Amino acid sequence: QVQLVESGGGLVQPGGSLRLSCVAPGNIASINAMGWYRQAPGKQRELVAVLPTGMSANYADFVKGRFTISRDNAKNTVYLQMNSLKSDDTAVYCCNVNAGRFNLINYWGQGTQVTVSS
Repeated sequence: QVQLVESGGGLVQPGGSLRLSCVAPGNIASINAMGWYRQAPGKQRELVAVLPTGMSANYADFVKGRFTISRDNAKNTVYLQMNSLKSDDTAVYCCNVNAGRFNLINYWGQGTQVTVSS
């Protein structure tokens, strides 16, 4: 079973920063995109940012100018640098990898908790 390994979550004060990391196994072929989603209590999961292979990143409006997604393709790793964090950013953040050429597959991490509170 393919498992994505996330790290970097935690407790941070409003205005602070965190950097999330997600490592995908090297046996995932034909990665189309790597991205981050989040789910707050009582809310649906929502896209935060996605970085398609060889293309520019897309961000949700609520994180534009604050969050930056990046990839290290040699390490099959995707990062999410989160700055100017707000209490509304509190959620479980999950890494996603979309792969495949004809049969698309979505792989998910277990999620990492981000709590923004004073």
